[in-house]
Amino acid sequence: MPNMVWTLDTTHSEVTFSVRHMMFSKVSGSFNVFRATLEIDEIHPEKSWIEAEAETASIDTRDEKRDAHLRSPDFFDTEQYPLLTFKSKQVESRGDRRYSILGDLTLHGVTKEVTFDVEYGGQIPKEHNPFGDRRAGLTAVTTINRKDFGLTWNLALETGGIMVGEDVRIEINLEAVAED
Repeated sequence: MPNMVWTLDTTHSEVTFSVRHMMFSKVSGSFNVFRATLEIDEIHPEKSWIEAEAETASIDTRDEKRDAHLRSPDFFDTEQYPLLTFKSKQVESRGDRRYSILGDLTLHGVTKEVTFDVEYGGQIPKEHNPFGDRRAGLTAVTTINRKDFGLTWNLALETGGIMVGEDVRIEINLEAVAED
């Protein structure tokens, strides 16, 4: 299969995250507005690449008050930093449809290298797809420390500990359509 450029099918994709809340539970959410373009080279995966972005104001944790706080200067400061972006720099095969994708994540005006662990689901040709187009799917996961990106707001708890954990797990479930 030759390499080709793909665009995201947002109705079959999601960008989610989870973080510890009050030290004992996790809160999850998503970014509802996002875009991505990628090139998949199954023969030479190291030639593959991805560029993606999400609108920070589209954050959704199913709680309007919390979402408003996350949009504020205490966290994402969505007016000043409307996008979070990722641009790959290196793709390495880990065998058995697993890859590491190293790239630059820019969040809250700070750019850091992060590595996503990726499971490539493969492709379906348009002849076998009820949508009539070629599609590919993958899942990518990473964990970042939010403080590395200047997201430092927190609240000490009377019982000890903090309100919001530092480690944030990001998971992207992506279905893409070939531009052929």
